[in-house]
This record gives sequence, structure tokens and C-alpha cells, in this order.
Amino acid sequence: MIRKFITLLAAACATIASPAFANGNIALESEIFVERITNTAGKPAVVLERPTSLIPGDRLVFVVSYKNTSPTPATDVVITNPIPAAVRFQETLDGSEQVSVDGGKNWARLENLRIALDDGRFRPASPADVTHIRWIILEDITNGDEGKLTFRGVVK
Repeated sequence: MIRKFITLLAAACATIASPAFANGNIALESEIFVERITNTAGKPAVVLERPTSLIPGDRLVFVVSYKNTSPTPATDVVITNPIPAAVRFQETLDGSEQVSVDGGKNWARLENLRIALDDGRFRPASPADVTHIRWIILEDITNGDEGKLTFRGVVK
């Protein structure tokens, strides 16, 4: 099977996410939203807004949309997203991701990664250590098929 590696270049907390870049037959689009709590009729409500400005502690939602634009199925699709330096990764919605804590050299579930300490010991990796996130889509993506991948982060 042909393995398609698709890299999404994330905007480093720009007011609007940079357009996604993809190779092959999968089109990507990236959007960033800031999660705000509003008070509607005396009840708190969570809304997603396009950010016009960000401050440390703002909670962000990243949405990566993909679509097969080719007449042939895409197989073994890998979508990789660097975490912007100004963002601390939190979680994905579905938990199907792999992460890297070393700039994309090694990949695993977060609970299986460790960080080397100066004294030679290791500690468990935390969401704050994540530098990249990726999803491996095992099902064929046929012509016109599309989907969304979502993850959360916090502005440092």
C-alpha cells in the first residue's frame, strides 16, 4: 500500500490559522478557535470564536479537516501537526492520536513516552512536553470522503 504522509503546518497562534499544506490527493484545511465562556440568560455557555487576540491561558480548539480530492482511494493516510511553540497541547477529542515529545523523531501514545532528566532518570511525559501530534487513518478514504480531527491546547 502507498503510504501518504501529509504535514499540516500550523500557525503559531496567528489570528487565523494558516492554510493547510498537503501532498498527494488529500486536501487539508486548518482552523483555530478560542473557547470563551459567555453568560446567556443568566446561564454560562461555551462558544467557539475566531481569535482576534490571544492571552496566556486562552483555551484553543484546533480543527483539521481532510478530504480526498482524487478519484482513487487514499490508503494509510498519516496526518501530522506540529504544536505551535506558543501552545501547550491538552488533548484530542477521540484519543486516537500518537504524539511526539522530541520534534517528531519518535511517536507513541502519551502515556508510553518518557522524558530524560539531567540526572539520568526519566519521568513520564506530560501534555506540556508534546511537540507534534499525528493521526494514522487506517480505513481507505475514497473520493469525496472527508473528516475532521480536533485537538485542544492552551496559550502559554
